[in-house]
Amino acid sequence: MKYLKVSLVACCALGGLTTAAHAEDFDYGSFPDYTLQVKLIGGTQYEKLYTRIPEWEEMTGAKVEIVSSKNHFDLDREIKQDIAAGDISWCVGSNHTSFAPQYGNLYIDLKDHIPQSELDKYVQGTLQASTVDGRLVQLPRVTDVSNLYYRKSLYADPANQEAWKEQYGTDLAPPKTFDEFRDQVIFFADPPNLYGTAFAGKDEGMSGRFMEILRANGGDIFDEDMKPVFNSEAGVEALQWFIDIYDAGAVPAGTVNYTWDDIGQAMAAGQLAIDLDWPGFAAFFADPEASKISDDLGYAVSPVGTSGKRGGWSGSHSFSVTQDCDNKDAAVSFAVFMTNDESELMEAKAGNLPTRTATYDEVVAWFNANGKENLAEMFTVWKESLADARTPPLIPEWIQVSNVLWPELQAAIVGEKTPQEALDDAAEEATYIMEDAGYY
Repeated sequence: MKYLKVSLVACCALGGLTTAAHAEDFDYGSFPDYTLQVKLIGGTQYEKLYTRIPEWEEMTGAKVEIVSSKNHFDLDREIKQDIAAGDISWCVGSNHTSFAPQYGNLYIDLKDHIPQSELDKYVQGTLQASTVDGRLVQLPRVTDVSNLYYRKSLYADPANQEAWKEQYGTDLAPPKTFDEFRDQVIFFADPPNLYGTAFAGKDEGMSGRFMEILRANGGDIFDEDMKPVFNSEAGVEALQWFIDIYDAGAVPAGTVNYTWDDIGQAMAAGQLAIDLDWPGFAAFFADPEASKISDDLGYAVSPVGTSGKRGGWSGSHSFSVTQDCDNKDAAVSFAVFMTNDESELMEAKAGNLPTRTATYDEVVAWFNANGKENLAEMFTVWKESLADARTPPLIPEWIQVSNVLWPELQAAIVGEKTPQEALDDAAEEATYIMEDAGYY
């Protein structure tokens, strides 16, 4: 099975790193009067990096035209439309380790264009996750592992502590299990003033979060023969988690149509008690000019499921270069620049887990030296979760399977189907996909 347990701990430890970060500089080239067309992911946690684009333009003499900027699910659909139409007129596209296997030969093998001395600067486990059939089709810009953000004041409130202790017999603390997470989401909810949490209720955001809880409960999407097995007891338990908090009114009713930015904005606005989310929101939540919870922000590792394990949903956003690009040297130059040491430090300062080994020590030192000890703490907490990091199935059919799974999950959450009915229907459709792909 093409799952990947992302081995990041050894190479991303916050101390004692040995890297090739100061090897010979990469030659970014000169491309006067050339316009590089790119399609990039948009959204709060991604766009600050693009402020570096003028630096690359000044360095190389080229210009960058962003021909599309959308959330990744919409961008994925647009790229597939381009492939179907045979119209790949752009050169660089935002990619993701979950999406990359489905694109076939759309993108070049970057190993043929980037010196090994430069590739050695990246976290090698992250590069491994960025390969498809042995081809390095993307340069990773950030690594994601989902963990908890929470409102510290809610846990410190004596009335909350007393009420929780009376109801559950334990001390109130950030949830260590998904059962505790569910109970706290319902406990804290006081709609419309405060909701316990929110979740991405469509696209891979929905199917991926379900997968995470499914795995934490001891289940999985496929068995070793690539047959869908998510309609198991563990799958029903995972789906019931979403149903329970939805039926309790502990999440916004619109959460079934939320994507990541919707959740991030709600958390920053002080509308949520707890948020299971990505590292890239950390700096946004901690920014007093953007967030109402900047002085009230705590971090905790993702909860474990009934198996006693974490689901460890992980992956990496990235940049890829198209085979049809009319100037591959310029495109590769841009991709390397947007993931170089300076870019990775910018990403890390925003709370993202960087993809170059040297950045880990550097950013923690920077946080501590600049009065951002809270974000240094985040890196320490997030590091613990890296041991459990695990990608979705790295197969071309994953997004197809996701696209038949999430509508069924959504149908069960809003009460149109029972959990077992929804998962059985999704498993049947997923089986057809895998049969058509020739797995059995």
